[in-house]
Amino acid sequence: MTPEDVPAIEELLREVARREVMPRFHHIRATCKADGSLLTEADLAVHERLRTALADRYPAVGFLSEEMPADAQQARLDAGGPLWILDPLDGTSNFAAGIPFFGISLAYAEAGAVTAAFVLDPCRREFFHALAGGGAYCNHCRLAPPAAPAPFDQTLAMVDLKRLPPRLREALVAAPPYHSQRNFGACVLEWAWLAAGRGHLLLHGGQKLWDLAAGQLLLREAGGRCETLEGEEVFRPGLAPRSVVAALDGGHFERWRDWIRRRGREAREAG
Repeated sequence: MTPEDVPAIEELLREVARREVMPRFHHIRATCKADGSLLTEADLAVHERLRTALADRYPAVGFLSEEMPADAQQARLDAGGPLWILDPLDGTSNFAAGIPFFGISLAYAEAGAVTAAFVLDPCRREFFHALAGGGAYCNHCRLAPPAAPAPFDQTLAMVDLKRLPPRLREALVAAPPYHSQRNFGACVLEWAWLAAGRGHLLLHGGQKLWDLAAGQLLLREAGGRCETLEGEEVFRPGLAPRSVVAALDGGHFERWRDWIRRRGREAREAG
């Protein structure tokens, strides 16, 4: 994947959003999948349009999407080789409820690492992208950490409480180290917004491969840092959910990670 590929990917995502996503916004009903998550016609339409277009343009690259059966997803991972990882519509619950916070996420992975990331916010017409070693961009303006980060106790954190360990969740509710907390309901845009400096911290107890593949590269290429609650790399080419601890500013990240680790030690000592 090279910089010359970026304009074609951008136009493809924008065109699919114009034709398959936005005409259905406010005019669609959702059904429930086996895992309880929502599914709409838009999810399936984006999946199919991008699957076909990417296969035509990049026939040697495999394709894995949230809307594939789990056994087909695993088969794609087992096959090895370069791979597209797609979340055709992250934030489906927002989309179905008429909340304008959802996005399309596409990552390109090879040799066990994501080397290109593309996220489109159809409502704000924002296209985020990153190539490994080339920086991160929003509508082609380069992203970077702020020169003067906010004091840690004045930060805003994007936290998904429901998937966290109970003791950590209780500590965050009782005495959070940040000033304010949000959860917007679309992981791919939360990653992109963090990379763009819209918020300071992020914590999630379990994101799927397609939730984090593009976002973690966007954040790292914007100068941010991330790891799991266990201190591991966030991206791993597998289907098991991965926790996320992240921040755009390095100092914020270290204080955030250390606060979480202290809460973990205290929970273990308390039995």
